[in-house]
Amino acid sequence: MQHRRLGKSPIYVSDICMGTMTFGSQADEKMSLRILDQSFDVGINFIDTAENYPVPPDVKWVGRTEEIVGRWLKTKDRDAIILATKVCGPSHGWVTASQRAGMTAVDRHNITRAIEASLKRLGTDYIDLYQTHWPDHGTGFDETMETLDELVRAGKVRIIGCSNETSWGLMKSLEASSRLGTARYQTVQNNFSLNNRRFEDDLAQVCRHEGVSLIPYSPLGGGVLSGKYNDGKTPHGARFSHYIEMGGRQGAMATRFVNEKSLASTERFMAIAAEAEMSVVTLATAWSKQHDFVASTIVGVTHESQLPEIFAAIDLTLDDSVIKAIKKVTREIMYPMG
Repeated sequence: MQHRRLGKSPIYVSDICMGTMTFGSQADEKMSLRILDQSFDVGINFIDTAENYPVPPDVKWVGRTEEIVGRWLKTKDRDAIILATKVCGPSHGWVTASQRAGMTAVDRHNITRAIEASLKRLGTDYIDLYQTHWPDHGTGFDETMETLDELVRAGKVRIIGCSNETSWGLMKSLEASSRLGTARYQTVQNNFSLNNRRFEDDLAQVCRHEGVSLIPYSPLGGGVLSGKYNDGKTPHGARFSHYIEMGGRQGAMATRFVNEKSLASTERFMAIAAEAEMSVVTLATAWSKQHDFVASTIVGVTHESQLPEIFAAIDLTLDDSVIKAIKKVTREIMYPMG
């Protein structure tokens, strides 16, 4: 297992991170604990969660994921785990948080309340990486960065990061930190996969020049790159099968991930993987890790049976012929997710 630095911080993490957003909904606690144990046993020391997990957001189980991760942490040496969690962004946009009656934002009040609740659920006195879950460009950048800096100075947080951020938002935050002399964002956690390479258009340049690491989520395109939605399939229990039934915001998200172009590109990537004698899951995971601006790729599963194909990407480097074939698909089927 290779390890990489998070931004300019002193923290090094395994280049695969175990995401937990289905723990407590699609994956029950026993399964979640087995997934965490097996991940740790192969060398994954980086765990990512959030106050708003599990998904889809629902008041009936909000916070359950952090509680499960907290109980697991008690079985391990805390210093051996790099733990990341997030504070909800504003609920007046695309996402409505289940925390704090949906009255969330990235201001001093919400950040302070969120960190105390997360520390309690996780059963720890510090978070290694604390992230804003989605942008709050309506709240002043100064207030956000000053409040996060206070958490670092208090020893409750080691480093900070953002998620689902734009180039403008990331640069504004970095400027505020530089001007105020506060802690800076060391990481950005955005969607990035073979089916969604928009990060490379602009944000990758910010990361390279400003010393910020991407920790990409959804390297399998929400599970689409596994091929399970191809040939018109809507597998029972799959996230987007459920979201399609739900409609609304979830239905719109499902359409973005599962559409004619994304399924066509997935079919091509499956053929490339077969030619290289690996699964498309292994291919997609290894490809995500193989970027200079990526520190650690966040993977997620709902069952331990899905782990071996991900673990097969550990220490795997795709050769030039495979990368060339992937680039050809990207040129011919541009922006499958819009």
